[in-house]
Amino acid sequence: MTDISKLLHLVAAIVWLGGMSFLLLALRPVAISQLPPPQRLPLLAAVLKRFFGLVWIAIALLLLTGTGMLLAVGMKAAPLGWHVMLGIGLLMMLIFAHLYFAPFGRLKRAVAAADWPSGGKAMASMHPFVLLNFVLGWLAIAAVRLLH
Repeated sequence: MTDISKLLHLVAAIVWLGGMSFLLLALRPVAISQLPPPQRLPLLAAVLKRFFGLVWIAIALLLLTGTGMLLAVGMKAAPLGWHVMLGIGLLMMLIFAHLYFAPFGRLKRAVAAADWPSGGKAMASMHPFVLLNFVLGWLAIAAVRLLH
């Protein structure tokens, strides 16, 4: 059970971090440079809708597998890196929930109304949260690998 839990935990983290890597480093910069708002914002909203669905699944897997692994060894016996990863992971989940329900909600409403200025503002307000979660995700991985 532990090996399967670790694998699922790793897969969920890869999906979340990999998606953020793609969004931050590939899709968003190209979309901004090549597409006007009436084309860019519906594209990004649709991509984010699909990606965010995957993130919700990843979060469920991370919580389930992480909790299971922690309970199996006991909180006191768990390595320091696991505790740091847990704290960072919970913070990332809270940031994602805010991102999903606030700025992403505004983006979806703006795109539905073809309100491109509001959509652009909503999209711009999402970037710092995604960037923060991207950095936090790598810090969580570093913690679990380096803090024993």
